Parts: sequence; C-alpha cells; structure tokens
Amino acid sequence: MPHHCLSPILGSSLWLASIALMVQLAESSAGNYRRPVPGGRAHGFTERTLILLDVNTRSPIKTLNANFLSLQLDPSVIHDGWLDFLSSKRLVTLARGLAPAYLRFGGKRTDFLYFHNLKNLAKHRGGPGPDYYLKNYEDDIVRSDIALDKQKGCKLASHPDIMLELQREKAAQMQLVLLKEQFSNMYSNITITARSLDKLYNFADCAGLHLIFGLNALHRNPDNSWNGSSALSLLKYSASKKYNISWELGNEHNSYRAMVGRTVNGSQLARDYLQLRNLLQSVRFYSNRASLYGPNIGRPRKTAILLLDGFMKTAGSVVDAVTWQHYYIDARVAKVADFMKTRLLDTLTEQISKVLKAVKTHAPGKKVWLGGVGPAWAGGINNLSDTFAASFLWLNTLGISAMQGIDVVIRHSFFDYGYNHLVDQNFNPLPDYWLSLLFKHLVGPRVLAVHVAGLQRKPRPGRVIRDKLRIYAHCTSFQNHNYVRGSITLYIINLHRSRKKIKLAGTLRDKSVHQYLLQPYGIEGLQAKSVQLNGEPLKMLDDETFPELKPKMLRSGRTIVMPPMTIGFYVVKNVNAYACRYR
Repeated sequence: MPHHCLSPILGSSLWLASIALMVQLAESSAGNYRRPVPGGRAHGFTERTLILLDVNTRSPIKTLNANFLSLQLDPSVIHDGWLDFLSSKRLVTLARGLAPAYLRFGGKRTDFLYFHNLKNLAKHRGGPGPDYYLKNYEDDIVRSDIALDKQKGCKLASHPDIMLELQREKAAQMQLVLLKEQFSNMYSNITITARSLDKLYNFADCAGLHLIFGLNALHRNPDNSWNGSSALSLLKYSASKKYNISWELGNEHNSYRAMVGRTVNGSQLARDYLQLRNLLQSVRFYSNRASLYGPNIGRPRKTAILLLDGFMKTAGSVVDAVTWQHYYIDARVAKVADFMKTRLLDTLTEQISKVLKAVKTHAPGKKVWLGGVGPAWAGGINNLSDTFAASFLWLNTLGISAMQGIDVVIRHSFFDYGYNHLVDQNFNPLPDYWLSLLFKHLVGPRVLAVHVAGLQRKPRPGRVIRDKLRIYAHCTSFQNHNYVRGSITLYIINLHRSRKKIKLAGTLRDKSVHQYLLQPYGIEGLQAKSVQLNGEPLKMLDDETFPELKPKMLRSGRTIVMPPMTIGFYVVKNVNAYACRYR
C-alpha cells in the first residue's frame, strides 16, 4: 500500500488538503510508473523512494524583502586590521555578487565601540611583527589611504602580496585574542575613527549594500539611561558626508549580566530606542530617511522573550523591523555528524514561532528579521562551520525563515575572524558563499506552497523522508534574465545517505528543468572548503570575474535524482505560474 509523507515545510493544515491531491497525482501518473504489487517487485525502481512533487502556483504564501539574504560584518575588523583592506577589488566583487543586501555592522563588540572624529589612529594600532615590518606595513596603509582619497566615486585598491601577507600575520595573532574574548565574554573597547567609517561606508556603497550601523548601548549614565554623546557625534559626521545609513542600538541585551554584570530590561531599552529616534530626528539629514532596527535579542529563551515583550510594549512602533539572533551549535562540538542532525535543523522553527508570537501581541504586521545567524557560537568551529557540512544548516535556515515569513536573514558573517564567514582571509569564497550566490541568482522573494507525497515499497522505521529531504519553492528571481517570468525555483536538501528520486507532477509535470547541483569538491568530503556545481569546481577567474553558473539541462518529464548528502537548485522553466508572472 502506498506510504504518504509530507515535507516539513508544510504545516499540518496543508496535510489534509494535499492528501486528496497527492492520491490523484499518484493515480494520474500511472503511465509513468507502476504501483508496487504485494509480494512482488516494483517496476522501474527497486526498494527506492519516488517522491511526487507539485507546487501551488496560484498565489504566494509569503512575499519577502528584496534583500532577504543579507550580510553581517563584525567590528572585530577594526581590531584585527582587515578594515583597511575592505577596498580590495576582490572583496568588493564578492560582496557585490550578493547584492542587493543589507550589511549589518554589528555583533558582540558593538557595545564596546566608540567613535572619535579623527582621520587616522594608525600609530595606536598593533602591528604584525618586528618594528621594521610594522613601519613598512603602516607606511603601506597610509600610502594606500592617500591613493584612495584621490579616487572619485567608488574607491578600490590592489594591495601588494607582501602587504597582505603581513596583514594575515597580524590577523592570526589578533584572532587568538578575539577568540579568547569571545569565550571569556570579556571584551576590550574599540575605537572607530572617521577614516574607518569612511572605509566601511565605501565598501558597502561600492558593493551595492545598504549599511546598518550598530551603536553602543552599554555607554550609560549613572542612572542606567543610555549616553548618546558618542552616537550623536557619529551621526553628525555621517550626516555631513551624506552617508545613507540605517541604525540599531546594542546587541543581545539579554546577555549583559554575563558580559558586564549589569542588566537592561525591556522598558529601559525601549526608552533608549525612543531617545535614539529623537537623536535621528535632531540631525536634519536623518530626520526623515533613517530606518531603525532592533532590539537584537539573543536566542529567544525566557530572559530574552521577557526583554522583547517589555520592549515591544513601549517601542514596538519606533523600530522599522524587529530583530533577533540564532546560532545553532556550541563551538565545542567537533563532529560532522552533529551538523547533519535533523533535530538541530528543526530548532529554528520553534524559535521563530516564539518571536513571531511576541511581536504579534504588541505590533501585528510588524516585519521580523533574523538579525544575526550562523552555524556556531563563539566564532564558529575550524574545519566544520567553514566547510560544506555547514551548508545544509545555512540553506535550511533560508528555507524555514522564508516559509514562516521572516522578512530578512542576516548571515554572520561575510568576512572577518573566526570560522562562520563566507569568505576566508585569502579572499577565497567558502561553500556557504557559493550557496548564497546561487540563492541570490535563482531565488526570488515570493514563497510558494509545496505539495509532496512519497511512494515506498517497503517503508522502514526510522527512515522518514520528511526529516532528511527538505524541499522549498519560490518564484524564480525577476533579476535573472535567463528565465522568463512565471518560472519556479525549487531548492532541495538531501541529508539521506542514499540518492532520492523526485518526480514533478501536476502543474510542474513534463516541464523542462535546469539543475544546479552543489557537492563538496576534494578529498575532504563534507569537510571540503571548495564546492563543485554540476561536477565542475567553482572558483573565481580573477579578482573581478565570477565563474559561469552553468546549469545542467534535464529533459521534460525526467525524474530529478538527488545524490546523497547534496544540495540542489532546480529551475522549472515555462510553468507560466500566475503567482510569478507580475511584479
């Protein structure tokens, strides 16, 4: 007897409605396969699962922000010196590949960040080695700055190899300090100068990213109210330069007790945000244009939810979107298998529900952002959170967030210290970068409901399709001119250790499909830091040129075959889906 199971992306409300549809699909597709006969073998496949897949093309269930997949940059780039290299042609090119997007400048060190309106504090920076190396390194930085100042518009630089080598030495030494701070939860103060802010904004502007700057919420008066003096100085400087920046205040306020031994409750935080909104109104350039986001609570457990509830009561109308953060794994985890656990992938669903419930109570209809997300806490895990193994978590985060209506997902981080980044310190894209690039290239903001049913000859306990095969559907991006409007993009995660066959049915039946199959590249397997697309390794051709993202064409009616432990994007062409025809 056929065994039916439903993808996790569907709620229970869709299950009853889709059962009848799936039965009809199974029967109407009888010409393409035969049902297993009791006591006999199935014709066309042996003891393998055939999944029938259809999509509701009438209307989207959610419509997301055009900047849905966005990026984070940690203030640690000031500490370790990488801020001086954000003008690199290659880094700007890689960031531009993920535009349009927000660039959130924030993280744990947000609340130890102070602005000084000085052009350069180079003499106060730590160096990469002996004095003669340090002098040459600092002189190179100054010469690079002078060269950039002479450029008009977008300012880009080509840094000599020796300069980058010295910077990597410096960053490697500083990484130990930064990770120690992260694990001990004790942070040193950071100064951001006018020169540094110029470089940060230049990077965002050149790459087509909208900068969101995190202001220090731990700069407080004796009565525990927020001291906005440093923030006002920064606002006035950025306004004088006409920098189009959005703002937020603080990061994970619910963790302040552990960090600095003090607390800020939801009511106080709400008053702080009201004060910041008034500051923005007092600066003419930002009075009518600046967006404000917050409160950036941490993982929504009891303390964080109480803080969010208190904040929303008073300041829910002040923020343009409500933000919170989620990290999956403790950095002490050291096994690939831990990244494959379906219960880990499912933790996000419950957290989203908690946040949406709290927001809806006080501000129905308010947009909610996942304002910081990464595979692991405390800087990530070397040779795990920066490998293909973490890509399943990242794509599942995007799929679940889209289905539940999270408007923007900000990935920690684009480029900095630790092991959660998309680009390494040699400026090479890591697996999650290529995954993000494909997502931007193929996936549009309109989310579609998926109908899935499975037919198995001998279902076995513990081997459930819905846990390890995850299927999501969107309208194909309107920005991709290789596909006509009305096309649909499926993205699929196969965590099974066997291949899975998927038969397109209903509205998708007998349509041509373009396949973009991602697999690890190299002998490291799932711990590879390189990927292949349809069997071809992906790498930059030069500092300004991406490889061609070439699809494999599947003929009409052909069954999609997902190899074990892989990720696939599938563009179903010429569906003429009503939900996807118009902007």
